[in-house]
Amino acid sequence: MKLKQVLATMMISALTTLAVVWGYGSFQKSNNSYAGQTQGSLPENYKLAGLKDGALPPGTPIDFTAPSAAALPAVVHIKTKTNAKQVSNSLPRMQQSPFSDFFNDDLFNQFFGGGRMNIIPEQKASGSGVIISDDGFIVTNNHVIENADEIKVTLHNRKTYTAKLIGADPAVDLAVIKIDASALPFLLYGNSDDVKIGQWVLALGYPLNLETTVTAGIVSAKARSLGLNKDKTGNPGGAVESFIQTDAAVNMGNSGGALINTDGKLIGINSAIASPTGYYSGYSYAIPVNIAKKVVDDIIKFGTVQRGYLGIQYTDAADVAEDQRTKLGMPETAYDGIYVTQLPSDGAAYEAGIRKGDRIQKINGIEINTGGELQEQVSKHKPGDKLPVMVIRDNKPMNFVITLRNKAGNYDIVKNDTKLDLLGADFTNLESKKAKEYGVTGGVVVKKINKGALYDQTRMKDGFVILKVNDKDVLSVDELRKLVGNENTITITGFYPGYDGLYEYPITLD
Repeated sequence: MKLKQVLATMMISALTTLAVVWGYGSFQKSNNSYAGQTQGSLPENYKLAGLKDGALPPGTPIDFTAPSAAALPAVVHIKTKTNAKQVSNSLPRMQQSPFSDFFNDDLFNQFFGGGRMNIIPEQKASGSGVIISDDGFIVTNNHVIENADEIKVTLHNRKTYTAKLIGADPAVDLAVIKIDASALPFLLYGNSDDVKIGQWVLALGYPLNLETTVTAGIVSAKARSLGLNKDKTGNPGGAVESFIQTDAAVNMGNSGGALINTDGKLIGINSAIASPTGYYSGYSYAIPVNIAKKVVDDIIKFGTVQRGYLGIQYTDAADVAEDQRTKLGMPETAYDGIYVTQLPSDGAAYEAGIRKGDRIQKINGIEINTGGELQEQVSKHKPGDKLPVMVIRDNKPMNFVITLRNKAGNYDIVKNDTKLDLLGADFTNLESKKAKEYGVTGGVVVKKINKGALYDQTRMKDGFVILKVNDKDVLSVDELRKLVGNENTITITGFYPGYDGLYEYPITLD
């Protein structure tokens, strides 16, 4: 089978939220950085494994027993449950009903199929996680815990806890959960930038609902971008992917588990496999720990990731077609770097002096040849950070310093609109001209429905105009945010331009 065909069937390793449905059947001060980290000496699990300095003595023959012994106590089994849910089948009428003169809208819908509720049954799934502090912070994949109503964590010693979700970032496919415990074993961070192709690595987790399992392999590639992730709006363009590729066996249930080096230090979070069958057949993929620890720090400190943006559109220089190189002013032999195809004039890169046609070769002194490598370097930084960038323009090197911005184009801390985000849609204020045309005082337009409660629980369509939440008027997105607030259940009322009647959508947000 061709590689392209294999990658086309790429599955999230452990596709835990689907494949195991119904199935069941801290940080050292110098290593780790989140506020509240454990201060002091080496974790006991490393001492007991014989890694007294957190590393194997120089010249030690390759032996996986010590790193395995150090890491196994810090890798956990995660089991989730998603409660049964009612989903509204309410749909806008495509034309005015001939019976609308005889029945009111609600009564007509009741008799002729509108407003029917479907039941999504309870679902169970499982995956893995890594303890990253002695007080119970655990990192795993977003897809392991996504939409879960209950998260159970079983330690290596078989003790089980109920975990709470601290935060998640689907763009990187990472989540942070916490259990109420102390004096736990935990993994030290390694440095994924130092990972070399060909070096030995170990993958630890709970594949196929088995007990803790260790597999070994080598790093076969770095900075792989596979097109698996999407941001919270469902947009793949907002995702961050720069996987470490290994040939260590990873299967369903390994998601969220540890990828470690021979010193027993965490260098990645296992996330995906390339497979035509859904089971391991050669390659597995892990999120580099240097990306993961930035995401973890942000989630714990801010509740959401503080992501910096260069403000460019780009393509790998190697992917530019031969017949386009002359038009773009690129040397025929220029296959290295990242080619800037577009950039807004109000973006961070343009302000710093970058222009369309520049070929980015280095970021922070690191050579860049693929989009995955670019994303990996940028993802380690937050808005306001200054990033040295070297480009080739007119066959000459030029150096710039880009001050990263947030998605809104400024340097502010991004707040976590948790409940509004759960709706999973892009909203905009209804224009006053349109409001007058529709005969309303104002409202909020559902511009685009992505992945979230509106998609999962309703049949709402793009273009719906929200007028009320829980019978309270909504005149702007800010009012919508306040009314959604911390509510666990809401009822959205509104209409579809061009069609008669109001529609109500009950939604659960807990």
